[in-house]
Amino acid sequence: MTNIFSRRVLVTGGAGFLGSHLCAQLLATGHEVLCVDNFYTGRRANIAPLLAQPGFEVLRHDICFPLYVEVDEIYNLACPASPVHYQSDPVQTTKTSVHGSINMLGLAKRVKAKILQASTSEVYGDPLEHPQKETYWGHVNPVGPRSCYDEGKGVDAPLR
Repeated sequence: MTNIFSRRVLVTGGAGFLGSHLCAQLLATGHEVLCVDNFYTGRRANIAPLLAQPGFEVLRHDICFPLYVEVDEIYNLACPASPVHYQSDPVQTTKTSVHGSINMLGLAKRVKAKILQASTSEVYGDPLEHPQKETYWGHVNPVGPRSCYDEGKGVDAPLR
């Protein structure tokens, strides 16, 4: 049997707002999509229209734990990005950014997949300039209420 899909793509955080739209676009362009989400902030309603589409698969999984799948590309969007959510469990937020990124990078290395590591502009902290240039290093308070996200995403930057 011939595979009609061009690539198998993993989207972590795939049931989130951005992740679900990315999954839909990847399906529309002929890719097979594995949506991975622990559903902490992601919603089944976001991916409901995709469930019946051929080539779409959902796996409930927390990327703080290793994942053993075969994929060609990885889009790592997993992590609560809203202060309301990431501040309610700062330890888990940090673990998702750090351990999750290490696990996804390990998977990418094992299967020789391309990986895109994503974050929001929160990673820069409270910016001193707007808009931020690519050379801007940020203004992060390491003990402030946003530090679990800022510092967690900042740690995963050198891992890339």
